[in-house]
Amino acid sequence: MSGSNMAPMDKLEAMNAFAKVVAAGSYAEAARRLGLTRSAVSKAVMELEQLLGARLLDRTTRRVTPTEAGLAYYERTTAILADVEETELQISRLHDEPRGILKINAPMSFGILYLGEAVAEFMRRYPELRIELLLNDRFIDPLEEGVDVTVRIGALSDSSLIARRLAPARLALVASPEYIAEHGTPAEPKDLANHRCLAYGHMATNSRWQLTHGDTVISANYVSALCSNNGEVLRAAALAGNGIANLPTFLVGPEIAAGRLQLVLPDYPPPSLGIFALYAPNRYLAAKTRLFIDFLTTRFGEGPNWDAF
Repeated sequence: MSGSNMAPMDKLEAMNAFAKVVAAGSYAEAARRLGLTRSAVSKAVMELEQLLGARLLDRTTRRVTPTEAGLAYYERTTAILADVEETELQISRLHDEPRGILKINAPMSFGILYLGEAVAEFMRRYPELRIELLLNDRFIDPLEEGVDVTVRIGALSDSSLIARRLAPARLALVASPEYIAEHGTPAEPKDLANHRCLAYGHMATNSRWQLTHGDTVISANYVSALCSNNGEVLRAAALAGNGIANLPTFLVGPEIAAGRLQLVLPDYPPPSLGIFALYAPNRYLAAKTRLFIDFLTTRFGEGPNWDAF
């Protein structure tokens, strides 16, 4: 196939390959995401350029970037591909059977504790949909990583991504009854400096916790007995009586409800965060992605079960 004889389906596939190259910044990564060879992706893009009579990509040894014409074509192409996928999936939804691959990214602890079961239920509802769930704690750009939706926890920085709130993410200071019996409980935020504290992050950078009292934000000094970049490690240390931890209630809510941990300084809670679904802006949100986000919003909601204590 070449020039104007490119078949409609071949053209769509070539447009998809081109869009993946622009998003990934390389032929090799685009080929990996598409399950094709690098040469097949390169050939598809070259045929598009011949068809259009314009160079779409500037190629260097390190990265592939769109030309001015390529960027304009990319913007229209992504909208067209979204329209095609939306149409196909809308037809699938008539039978409640969205198809294709849904790629999801989420933080490790939340993914293991809550998202795994949610995905399992979602798969039972839509058995024709294939799921790829990747868990890690680093922030990713869904567009660059080829992910349909990424779940993130915390305050969101300004970006080109669209965010939809799935549920609240409250933080709480907690300690075990054994720790409180041995060391007492702080009466005011300033008392934290005299306690063993279990902190998220790095020893050199963390020395203050932000707490609230009404509309007032209070910065409380503390001394770390343990620092870790994993909340489950800190929860285990708190359960073992090793100090006071500042953790999200999706990690410690069940422990508080069972009496294995107790709230510390309940009148001075840390500022609340949120759990968000992030996705790249398109003219239309793919039906499979929208179905999944709607499902999570209904499942977790503003009164999630981890806050039932």
